[in-house]
Amino acid sequence: MSATTPAQTVDVAVVGAGIIGVMTAREILRRDPGARVAVLDQDAVGSGASRRSAGLHFPRGATERVRRMSEYSQDHYAKLTAERPGLPIHTLGMTLVADDAGEAQLRRTYLPGARLSRVGSVPGGFVRVPAECGVWEGEGCQYADVHALTGLLARELRGRAAFHEGVQVTAVESGEDTVALRLGTGRTLLARQALLAPGPWLAAPAWKDLVAPLGARVKKVVALHIEQQPREDDHAIVFHDEDAFLLPLHERGHWLFSYTCQEWDVDPDTLGGGLSDAHLRDALALLERYAPELAGLCTSGRVFCDAYGPDGEPVVSRLPQAGRVVFAGAANGSGYRLAPAIAAEAADLLCPVTRQEPGQEEDQT
Repeated sequence: MSATTPAQTVDVAVVGAGIIGVMTAREILRRDPGARVAVLDQDAVGSGASRRSAGLHFPRGATERVRRMSEYSQDHYAKLTAERPGLPIHTLGMTLVADDAGEAQLRRTYLPGARLSRVGSVPGGFVRVPAECGVWEGEGCQYADVHALTGLLARELRGRAAFHEGVQVTAVESGEDTVALRLGTGRTLLARQALLAPGPWLAAPAWKDLVAPLGARVKKVVALHIEQQPREDDHAIVFHDEDAFLLPLHERGHWLFSYTCQEWDVDPDTLGGGLSDAHLRDALALLERYAPELAGLCTSGRVFCDAYGPDGEPVVSRLPQAGRVVFAGAANGSGYRLAPAIAAEAADLLCPVTRQEPGQEEDQT
């Protein structure tokens, strides 16, 4: 087929087939089953940040909006797993380690549904709690294989949404009535509206100038793999003040240690080389404070990046320079945790309906 092939026309084009893009396509079709939706990605479904995500969800939020989004998403995932117990979403216990002096702030950050209760120690016996810190246990924690989950949700959409994998968008041109997406294949896709959910690819030439006013930035994300088999009853252990956590990945047979890496403005297309000596030094300095016996078991890990909003909240916004284009993302490393709420906010802009409260949604399968 030549480049002169007539342009395909859809109602909504979703650019980015990570967890946020696929969740939004799903939400649009839940609200309007007759909508013509196309999902495009330069790679395969779920192959960007979603593939490398730890997929940890816990019921917290530093701002009122993020707390609402966290509650909405938690209700969504609870309903989804109750209806679909075979999905790769795993419930587990949660233990928090935080400075005793900050307990009031801790309780404001975590939702009431977390049901935080003070305990004397961290389960498992390998975490050393500093004298100035306390320990709390809570509810509502789960983690997912985000890549597998995204693929399963996309599989269910096929036939209702058109998927264009391995297709690069080279230009986004927003007109009075349509958005023209120029594709690397030489074709053009016309859409009444478009959603940009590019994950950390904020600087792609097709939309770099459009998203720049949002103020989002890309930060490196680093996690170590700890070669120790988790026990069935092991908890996720959150070091609240350091924004770090230990996660037992039962299906993979090892632990994951995520810490806050402060390397900003990185390019996801040139992010090679894996773990560096600097990454290990920074991560192990923190791990040795709390769990020194695990530090010697860190032999591998994962290095990727994610987009971060300027105020610590996800960005869901119609782009001022392209009125028919909505941006959704920059979720500050919480793309999976907040994906259902981000999708709902994006769908509110793309196909406005009366917002339903969590627990009152129609069947979302």
